[in-house]
Amino acid sequence: MENEDFEAILEPVRAFIRREVVPAEDEIEETDRIPERLKKQAAEMGLFGYAIPEEYGGLGFTMTEEVRLAIELGWTTPSFRSMFGTNNGIAGQVLVNFGTEEQKHRFLPRLASGELVASFALTESEAGSDPSGLRTKAIRTGDHYVLNGQKRFITNAPDADLFMVFARTDESTEGTKGISVFAVDATSEGVTIGPKDAKMGQRGAVTAEVFFDDVKVSPEDLVGGVEGEGFGAAMRSLAKGRLHIAALCVGLAQRLLHESVTHASASKQGGHPIAEFQLVQAMLADSHTEMYAGRAMVLEAARAYDDGTDQRLAPSSCKLFCSEMVDRVADRAVQVHGGLGYMRSVPVERFYRDARLFRLYEGTSEVQRVIIAKLLVRGAGK
Repeated sequence: MENEDFEAILEPVRAFIRREVVPAEDEIEETDRIPERLKKQAAEMGLFGYAIPEEYGGLGFTMTEEVRLAIELGWTTPSFRSMFGTNNGIAGQVLVNFGTEEQKHRFLPRLASGELVASFALTESEAGSDPSGLRTKAIRTGDHYVLNGQKRFITNAPDADLFMVFARTDESTEGTKGISVFAVDATSEGVTIGPKDAKMGQRGAVTAEVFFDDVKVSPEDLVGGVEGEGFGAAMRSLAKGRLHIAALCVGLAQRLLHESVTHASASKQGGHPIAEFQLVQAMLADSHTEMYAGRAMVLEAARAYDDGTDQRLAPSSCKLFCSEMVDRVADRAVQVHGGLGYMRSVPVERFYRDARLFRLYEGTSEVQRVIIAKLLVRGAGK
């Protein structure tokens, strides 16, 4: 996309977030839902398909463009981005990278328009950041597969029209082998959605358990038409998603810093703005420095992702640093606000709870450290 075209998309998104989404943050927190008016406007702006190729109805952003968008999305409640994030990210990218042409044409245009909401159904009680313990099975019986299993913490599950379901198709295998991925219609007989999860933060981003009981799945819905490709599909989607999440953390850190500087400049103690106190200044300086470092990491990692020189090590490094960074920035923001920062009436209290999830999903910080170390050691042997 030409830079002028991208800026023509990015600037209205930035204005929309500040004009429409930020004022709705309290409403989203109270109702645990994204208002339909915001969902409709997001769809009209193409946000359900920014990472889907143009030939399938999306905007076809490069990774560099995507992280710049994610930084803008990070300015507000993370649940707004989550509403369309899986269509573009971990769920949609399974189809983009591994789907057959028939599957791409069948699903991607409707994902890009927001007509369909997709969910990424990988996580289980014994298979989270490491999918090797996956127990959901899809057994070929005659002219179809029979799917049985249980998934949990599935984002957008109550609203999903389509599930990207990871299941073991070869019972003789263990670990990461023999895993396949299926595009499963949410209305299929045997698909049941559990009650909405009660979470610490990120209200408005709805998650739930999903149960599959003798669900019949056509071979036409085996993504890519090939068994055993599921682990590769999951890892490729997650690597891209980790870089996106890192950029989102940068955006949230920018918002937290803005709230901190604004409060410190206005709040007085002993007749002086607390922004004049050196210990407060130190917290502001540390937060800005870490945010700036994270932004630089993300932009450089996106460049390397786009040119193909690094699509694994840099995304994990960014996810690790930026998700840990935004937690520290959130903690300082509460500290700068003092007792007020512990009250539900201020944004930093909410963002403090929201930020904690980033160190957990799409690969915990511990898993990122393992990935980084393994790739470094592997590279040392070459």
